[in-house]
Amino acid sequence: MAFGIVHHFPGGTKENYEASVAAVHPANGLPDGQIFHAAGASAGGWTIVAVHESKQSWEKFRDSILMPRMQAGITGGFPTPPEETEIDLSTVLP
Repeated sequence: MAFGIVHHFPGGTKENYEASVAAVHPANGLPDGQIFHAAGASAGGWTIVAVHESKQSWEKFRDSILMPRMQAGITGGFPTPPEETEIDLSTVLP
């Protein structure tokens, strides 16, 4: 089942996003298992929406790439952890 994750970074900016995504995504596209990614300015900060093939795919990316790189510090990246919403998706349309 597809799995969605929404991250809202209060006070986040496009510059924070660009630095962070450059550190955690491959240069040629999406991480393995991620099938959709969208991001943009939202009320009070920056929001990222990602869809993975499964919750296990999300957890693998989170645990092996995202969290280690964020915990190590990303120059220019988001200064605080996000507010996070997880979604078990029943429908994903092209």
